[in-house]
Amino acid sequence: MLLNGSEIVVECLKEQGVDTVFGYPGGAILNIYDALYQHSGEIRHVLTSHEQGAAHAADGYARATGKVGVCMATSGPGATNLVTGIATAYMDSVPMVAITANVTLPLLGKDSFQEVDIAGVTMPITKHGYIVKNVGELADTLRKAFHIARSGRPGPVLVDITKDVTAATCEFTPMAIPEEERTAFYTDADMEKVVAYIRQAKKPYIYLGGGAIISGASKEVAELAELIDAPVCDTLMGKGAFNGRSDRYTGMIGMHGTKASNLGVSQCDLLIALGARFSDRVTGNPKKFAENAKVIQFDVDRAEINKNIRVDASLVGDLKKILSDLNPRLEKQDHSEWMSLIRDLKEKYPLKYDNSQLSCPYVMEEIDRITGGEAIITTDVGQHQMWAAQYYRYTSPRTFLSSGGLGTMGYGLGACIGAQVGQPDKICINIAGDGCFRMNMNELATASRYNIPIIQVVINNHVLGMVRQWQTLFYGKRYSQTVLNDKVDFCKVAEGLGCAAIRVTTREEVAPAIEKAIAMKAPVLIECVIPEDDKVFPMVPAGAPISEVFDGDDLKEGR
Repeated sequence: MLLNGSEIVVECLKEQGVDTVFGYPGGAILNIYDALYQHSGEIRHVLTSHEQGAAHAADGYARATGKVGVCMATSGPGATNLVTGIATAYMDSVPMVAITANVTLPLLGKDSFQEVDIAGVTMPITKHGYIVKNVGELADTLRKAFHIARSGRPGPVLVDITKDVTAATCEFTPMAIPEEERTAFYTDADMEKVVAYIRQAKKPYIYLGGGAIISGASKEVAELAELIDAPVCDTLMGKGAFNGRSDRYTGMIGMHGTKASNLGVSQCDLLIALGARFSDRVTGNPKKFAENAKVIQFDVDRAEINKNIRVDASLVGDLKKILSDLNPRLEKQDHSEWMSLIRDLKEKYPLKYDNSQLSCPYVMEEIDRITGGEAIITTDVGQHQMWAAQYYRYTSPRTFLSSGGLGTMGYGLGACIGAQVGQPDKICINIAGDGCFRMNMNELATASRYNIPIIQVVINNHVLGMVRQWQTLFYGKRYSQTVLNDKVDFCKVAEGLGCAAIRVTTREEVAPAIEKAIAMKAPVLIECVIPEDDKVFPMVPAGAPISEVFDGDDLKEGR
């Protein structure tokens, strides 16, 4: 059938099973928006307040659903406003297709109005980028973009289309999209080497990363933990891949990981890394990370093997496929003495905080209690992010969405909107500090426009909390540009943007506020005012071994 380029874009989206697009229109992309208007009953478009919000919403939608998220923007500043969101998705391996429109082909390269080489700008932060200058190549390019975005190690792909291509016509032939195959690139010898290390281990430890969630391997991970009788820790990105209420679970590892996880990994004799990349926030000093252990790494991306930590054995491929092959080869093991030692560490070094006043840990524990660990929690970046990772016990995958690799302040609200759109039956709550919330708080207008029932919790300590914590501990309390004690009233801002607002200043007000917000089934902001000097503990100083983890008690006692 004969279609113009804009109609081809819409047909390809439908072909890929896309039901929602997040974006913001402009001159160069008007033809595509006109085609979307004609198909509004088939593809929902969510108009965000800013293009960055659209990228973060597409990211949150993808993380919460496992589908490819789609965002759109016009040329020039519209396209460049997507960049931070694209980089966020790239660092965390999130499948996304960003569709932009550019000036017409005769105007390319002439510094035309709102022209920018967005494919060039985003080259380092995408799996692949295209600029389509011929309508005959448009359909195949879009199909390739979705395949690349979701296959292997997922990530964002950019498709930039000149405006004349969106108007030109050509024959379009619909195509059935084949199911993606799970890849594996190891030999039987590689597998047998791994099996031998596991059989020999007396003190095995499982270390989970985001790849366990991306591959949908939670069931297989739980089976492995039972088979080899091992404790389990996770990274920020791995939250929910293993049930946070399990006795085997020891909490997060790394800079703000639990003492049980950090000390346990430092004592293990076999570390099994599942879909984790040994980031600097996990390893601390890499030369002293798990130095008593053999290290096994399973990852879909061969480039991650031996990149940050030298390993003794590895398997490259989809984690679910690897574990489905590995688990039947293993016999049930008994490491009761090792598990007893881990239980002792958990009992000796529990997470704790000041119970005498309102705090973010208390807020997170109440949210956990009220939602039963089943809500989708999104976060921005900073102290509140770490507290959300520490004190909410995630029971299932795709329920903790956070910018782990890039550390994007302003990520959470857009991601929460995307998650709620993708999972409308879930309670979706964004946890943000006051500094982060300021960055993209205009997206509350998006939530109110569509009555998207997100709950925005602002942990307001009137400072840039994590930066202030570092200034307190390592910079002699020189609080350079981290105090935000001004006249901004977040409740009034929320109400002005069409949302309900509740201010909480005491512990007793927390549970009623959360329950009320859930019952309203509308966008609600809850502002929780906490002390400016609350700190995230435990903590490992940058570059130190994770075995040197310390907490508030250690500081008081001079340890």
